[in-house]
Amino acid sequence: MAGNQQLKESRVVKVDSEESWDLFFSQATNQGCPVVVHFTAAWCIPSVAMTAVFEDLALNYQDMLFLVVDVDEVKEVASKMEIKAMPTFLLMREGAQVDKLVGANPDEIRKRTEAFIRSSRSHKMT
Repeated sequence: MAGNQQLKESRVVKVDSEESWDLFFSQATNQGCPVVVHFTAAWCIPSVAMTAVFEDLALNYQDMLFLVVDVDEVKEVASKMEIKAMPTFLLMREGAQVDKLVGANPDEIRKRTEAFIRSSRSHKMT
């Protein structure tokens, strides 16, 4: 039973304050870890529907940090990152935005995350 519990454990980290956002980003930047962020809202059905896709990506790309930000709970971060619609996905490296996807498009977020991790891996080698 304990093994089944572990399989369901999420690799997506919930950002619950501006301070935790800053902490996660400074740690990721210092470690050269790419970051994928899902900006969501509990009332946004397309955003909620993308949660399973995002969780799956987090399991497949263990060398990336996956963050989820509820725009209603952490308005300061949503405002700072200029999030205007949900879901919005940001792909970030070294504290800077590399790519942005607005809307619930599972195939596109998978494709962009794959391309992002490949470019991040080659970026680390240079």
